[in-house]
Amino acid sequence: MSTDPASTSLHAVTVLGHDRPGIIAETTGRLAELGLNIEDSTMTLLRGHFAMTLVCSGPVGGAEVEQALAPLAADGALTVTVRDVDDAHAEPAPAGRGTSWLLTVHGGDRAGIVSAIVGRVAMVGGNITDLTTRLSGDLYLLVAEIDLPADADAEGLEQAIDEAAAGLGVRATLRAAEADEL
Repeated sequence: MSTDPASTSLHAVTVLGHDRPGIIAETTGRLAELGLNIEDSTMTLLRGHFAMTLVCSGPVGGAEVEQALAPLAADGALTVTVRDVDDAHAEPAPAGRGTSWLLTVHGGDRAGIVSAIVGRVAMVGGNITDLTTRLSGDLYLLVAEIDLPADADAEGLEQAIDEAAAGLGVRATLRAAEADEL
């Protein structure tokens, strides 16, 4: 382990594979043993498959993190990757530069829903900060948190999303987010 406390590295860690109890505990335990602090994380199950991404910082390099997490993937049920993250690109956007919105889309499942809808958000410079989709039978659901630039035309975006949704045969709702919803 690196001994220079002044040198802190930032790492993105992904863990993907067959779900089983204890994956989060084992992963975060190994990271804690290295002295790494988890700064951001997300975890979900995708049709029975585990998917987790963590951004962590600490006094060790990526190779040491990979070595510590290698036993998680030893049986082939999980894939673990570690990527060093450039600190200059890791800072969140300054608060107050735009507005937060919630987008929901639901309807019959078909290819192209996500790309058509989020393409409209990208066209106005919107940034999707969280996106979840679920398929339940034939019903498809998309929920997204969006940051729009202060000068974005929210009404125009809503109209563009409605048009895209209508073309796909789904329903969409875009509304300003309340602070307690995010």
